[in-house]
Amino acid sequence: MARDVVATDGVQLRVHESGQHGAPTVVCIHGYPDDHTLWDGVATELAPRYRVVSYDVRGAGESGKPRGRKAYRLDQLAHDLAAVLDAVSPDRPVHLLAHDWGAVQAWHALTGPWLDGRVCSYTSISGPCLDHAGHWFRARLRRPTPRALRELITQAMESWYITFFQLPLLPELAWRTGLAQRALALFDGAATPAVTDAVNGVQLYRANMFPRLVIPGPRRTDVPVQVLAPQRDPFISTSLQTDIRRWVPNLAVRELPGGHWLPRTQPSTVARCVSELIDHAEGGSEARSLRRARRTGPQRKRFADTLVVITGAGSGIGRATALEFAEQGAEVVATDIDQASVERTALLASTLGPTASAYLLDVSDGGAVEKFATLLREEHGIPDIVVNNAGIAVAGPFFDTRVADWERLIDVNLWGVIHGCRVLGGLLVEGGAGGTIVNIASAAAYLPSRALPAYSTTKAAVLALSQCLRGELAEAGIGVVAICPGFVHTNIISTARFAGLDAAQERTARQRVTELYRRRNFTPRRAAREILRAVERNTAVAPITVEAKVGLLATRLTPGLLRALARANLAP
Repeated sequence: MARDVVATDGVQLRVHESGQHGAPTVVCIHGYPDDHTLWDGVATELAPRYRVVSYDVRGAGESGKPRGRKAYRLDQLAHDLAAVLDAVSPDRPVHLLAHDWGAVQAWHALTGPWLDGRVCSYTSISGPCLDHAGHWFRARLRRPTPRALRELITQAMESWYITFFQLPLLPELAWRTGLAQRALALFDGAATPAVTDAVNGVQLYRANMFPRLVIPGPRRTDVPVQVLAPQRDPFISTSLQTDIRRWVPNLAVRELPGGHWLPRTQPSTVARCVSELIDHAEGGSEARSLRRARRTGPQRKRFADTLVVITGAGSGIGRATALEFAEQGAEVVATDIDQASVERTALLASTLGPTASAYLLDVSDGGAVEKFATLLREEHGIPDIVVNNAGIAVAGPFFDTRVADWERLIDVNLWGVIHGCRVLGGLLVEGGAGGTIVNIASAAAYLPSRALPAYSTTKAAVLALSQCLRGELAEAGIGVVAICPGFVHTNIISTARFAGLDAAQERTARQRVTELYRRRNFTPRRAAREILRAVERNTAVAPITVEAKVGLLATRLTPGLLRALARANLAP
């Protein structure tokens, strides 16, 4: 449904409405050089639960197009927003969602006298309050630290167009000749605007930019605000958008993978973030991801309000990693093929962290992993970190290793990781908020050994998969970390098969190798701490233990020596 609302100066504003009558109202405000269609994808996602209102701001789309610079001042734009709210929701506060210049004007209205008591929540995307931006620049000029200077220079380079739009005639000429449209087409999600809309919108910059940036005023709001800051925004830095907590005490910040036009490129992610804030503002419980976005400061644990899923968490590195994440504030979901062991892990993790759950899961069964993923999403939500840890070992010469051993090893060590990346990692992609996939490989992945041909092959495949997937998922903001432990004292040897040996010989071999690991005495807990550090740093390949680190260096400097050691059967 569409209707016209008349602004205080007589300009007509075309308003579009959809969704559920009587539900909370979301008012969407587009930026420059867009119109209300910017929100079509987001509105489709929100409409089943909310009443969605979008309108063409003055100078754009089907709204009136005044030409004078004065008609585009922020005070007038704030009056426009207030008029729209009076028309669509006179008796109930609304939830604002705004992008680019729409966010700029929403900030101005929200921190001024126009919307007192009229707004329940506000989600801002790629559009700072100009007064906040002015304070941001002044703070960095007063204390020109290397970081501050770097931020200033970067933002100045990204804001070149602001100066260009102050010039007479040239911006209009760029739009009328098509040069600006061709430049705009280089950016993901940008739509080609009507020339008249683009030309009129230049007045936004001329009427508002420098007075606010040069002499900023105090602009405060107690309304719950979340800032969705695209990590690859070529126009506005994350710091400029989010360093505002002194003005906005009830602030949540989410850095999302994507570019400037996030509402077009990731409408589902935007809708999910908006829904979480609206539901909480309307009296519902606070979503875990929103809690994480809100928390700051030195008291915040490293992985507070983070959902971590770990396979093979019944013992060894898997259990230690679960406990370490729990101690650092994460909600842990532990899985394993041993029900009693994984329940013990969850119980221990619950004593250290907020909550932990245990699930029986055979990672070699793709169907089982898919069913688990469905249950995971329904009961816990989309994970932030997935640790594909489950694995088994087979030792012995190649020709003594049975086909059945190969099949079982590949099913668990390789297919288990593939299923975890494809299904559980797929949830991260679907969520659109980034995250981390951790694949536990081994130093055996790059250290050849005549004693471990089958095991080394599966772990080398895991390492290669991780590096390929890291490149593919970088654009989605998902890091893929390959962990390569050396000798870590776990119970993996107690269940390992030693090909070519009879039962007595196998027991002797297990005892000998177990003693070697015991003497090395690198504990799973130390390995878990290294894993958490690798996650924080988004390390591509993280060798754990000295021998693993030295071995990785040797693969680059002295590969011939490693091959010689493999022939002598001295490499792990």
